[in-house]
Order: sequence, then C-alpha cells, then structure tokens
Amino acid sequence: MRMSSLQSALPILTVLTAFVTSGAMARQHDVPAARTTIVSIQADRFLINGQPTLKGVVWRGHRVEGLLPNSRMVQGVFDDLNPETRTRWAYADTRTWDAARNTREFVAAMAEWRRHGLLAITLNLQGGSPEGYSKEQPWINSAFTEDGRLRPEYMARTSQILDEADRLGMAVILGLFYFGQDERLRDEAAVLRAVDGTVDWVLGQGYRNVLIEINNECNVRYDHAILQPGRVHELITRAKGVTRGGLRLLVSTSYGGNTVPGDAVLAASDFVLLHGNGVTNPDRIAEMVRLTRQIPAYTPKPILFNEDDHYDFETSWNNFVAATSAHASWGFFDFRRQGEGLDEGYQSVPVAWGISSARKRGFFNLLQEMTGGR
Repeated sequence: MRMSSLQSALPILTVLTAFVTSGAMARQHDVPAARTTIVSIQADRFLINGQPTLKGVVWRGHRVEGLLPNSRMVQGVFDDLNPETRTRWAYADTRTWDAARNTREFVAAMAEWRRHGLLAITLNLQGGSPEGYSKEQPWINSAFTEDGRLRPEYMARTSQILDEADRLGMAVILGLFYFGQDERLRDEAAVLRAVDGTVDWVLGQGYRNVLIEINNECNVRYDHAILQPGRVHELITRAKGVTRGGLRLLVSTSYGGNTVPGDAVLAASDFVLLHGNGVTNPDRIAEMVRLTRQIPAYTPKPILFNEDDHYDFETSWNNFVAATSAHASWGFFDFRRQGEGLDEGYQSVPVAWGISSARKRGFFNLLQEMTGGR
C-alpha cells in the first residue's frame, strides 16, 4: 500500500486496522459497548492495540513478531435447523443437542487457549462439516435466512464469543459462507444481503478485533458463482466498501489446501489466507508462502494459514514450524477421525472445547513454547 505523506512522516501509524479509518470517527452513540482490542495490519505484520503481536519474540531463530497463531473453531455458534439430522449432535450426558450450551462451553474455554498464546480463532456463520470431510451436508447450519437476513439467535451467540475475544485481547477471523451450506441462500441477491448485513452488524456492534473471511475455500463446490474463484473478489471489495462512521473491516477469503490465491483475490485482500490441508511435506508449506509473495499482484501484507489438519507437533519440522519459519501465521484444524474419542475434534460436534486430548495438548504446548504464552 502506498502511504500518504502524513503516514511517511509518522511510520509508527498502522497502514490498516480491523476498523480502517477513511473519515471521521464513529460517534459515541454508534458504539453499543466499550471495546478494548483493536487488530491492525502494518505491512506484513499483525498488530494488537498498536503494538506488533509477540513483540520481540524469536523462537529457534525464527522471527515470530507480527504473527497471529490461530485455531479453527468454526463450530462456536453451530446449530442444526433440520429436525431430521439434529439428533446426530446430541450430548452424551443429556442425549439432546443444545446450541446455547455449545457456545457457553466455548466461551468458558477461551481464557485457557489465550494463556497458551493463542491470538486468534476462526469462526464461520455457516460452520464447517461436523463430520470432518463430508460429501453431503443434509444438516442446516446457517446464520442466514433464505433471503440472506441475519438470524438473531445466531448473532446473539456470535456476540458472546466476540465479546470474550475482545476482553482477552484476541482476534476473530469471522467467515460468512461454507460450501455445502451456501445453497441455503436462495440467490445471489441473498448472498449480497448476507455480506452487507454481516459487515454492517460487526461495525454497528463496535467490534475492532474482527477480520472477515468471505468464504471458506472458495474453489470448493460453491453453488453461487459469486462465491467461486472467478468472482469472489467482488465480495471482498464489496465488504471493504461497507463503512460505519468512516470505518471499515479487513477482508480476505481462502482457497482449498495446497493452493495459492488467484491474482484478483490477492490484489483485493487485506491479508492472505492459505490452507495446508493435503500438504504432508512441511517444505511445501514454506514454498506456498514464497510462491504467494512472488505473485505480481502481491504487495506486503500478512500471510496466514487458518486451516491445516497436519500435526506431528513432537517433531522439529512440521507444518506449524515451517509456516513460522517463512514468517506466516499458522492455524490448527482439529477434527474427529473415525473411531476417535469425543475429546478429539474442535470441528466435530458435539465439541469438547477444552485442551483435553493428546493432539490438542501437542498443539497448545508447542504454541506456548513458541510464544512464551504471550
């Protein structure tokens, strides 16, 4: 981004913020609650409250400052509006599904994640597959009605999580759409209404710690053309154009695993989202970062993996370490494999949100070592 003369004179100013100022600040009565966490971007670094994340931290010779270690927690506001499939997600102790309980237990676990150094979570208003990888998705999990309006009960649960993230000094990457659920919206007009409504809602609530991911893996099985790679940059630009009191949000979208973004998406995005699914050689993770930076449309901006289902946390060279070595943030994707216990799987419903399995402990222990729990 080309700085103005004022920015050049004051280099400590952030170039972009989770609320980007383009005019007068929002009036006091526009903000319903005092917010304490402001996420911003300066070149290829993330900042929280004006300071680079993990300031001064170097781990195993790798510069960690400016990174945003994260975990995919997309089911934090999950519900199933299909009575024929709702029973699949019943809690063992009550033999029923309870969306309010799910969010309540999510919020209760957040402080422990933060103590281990987690700085961001990914939510999605249409969730993710509660079965890990699913060809069919008969359940109905969507914060949007058929015509693209927000469902109040979903947004109330979303507020609980965003409020706690704000209190803890954490960022939230808020996804809007998920393939397999996007067809719950009737047409393109409904998609546009959902984008406008969500961004306006975030701005209207005064959140300054929220980054927008238009859709999870835009190149995977979306029904609506505007959510596919050839046109999704239109929604990135549209979301960036929604303002409240002269402020806007930071926006991007993601592709499927082992894929670098297209030119139009890369040019339009405020930050770059990559996925490591399918990448078994950590060298390829670092290569994806290098290749992204070599694309002509790339300008200095943060690169962030917010989904990767490969672990090996006990080894010295794994996908998490490889991303960090290339100065890219990395995100943990945990789902329950067939035959695994209920403690596994942050994406598998019902979710055990604590750090309650060997795999979860492996991630959080390495994260704590890397960040010092900061």
